[in-house]
Amino acid sequence: MEEEKHGATEEKKKTKKFVKKPGQKTEAQPKERKIEKKSVRKTPTKNEWGILSHPLMTEKSIGLIEKENKLVFVVNLKANKVDIKYAMEKVFDVKVDDVTTSITRKGQKKAFIKLSKDYSASEIATRLGML
Repeated sequence: MEEEKHGATEEKKKTKKFVKKPGQKTEAQPKERKIEKKSVRKTPTKNEWGILSHPLMTEKSIGLIEKENKLVFVVNLKANKVDIKYAMEKVFDVKVDDVTTSITRKGQKKAFIKLSKDYSASEIATRLGML
């Protein structure tokens, strides 16, 4: 008599190669990088006017020029605060105290650039034809 049932075969026992005991640390294998890290960050563009797109002329920005000695520019989305500060100092020969940025709903990046007390934002605005 056959005692085998349909599809029944001898069960294979699975053996584990390594069993981690409680409190035991495993060796971490170093992962291979898919993309190499770049040690030097590139600026978005070579020229300064590639970073500073154009000045923003609204009632609020003109009020900031007069009250807080700030200029408002639309800048490149990939530019960071350091790039914006460098471009502003290079183009207009002024000293920048602070840069704050925000991204609008339209997807543009605005930079609020506060100038040093030694320089006047209204002079630069008149040079640009804003005032």
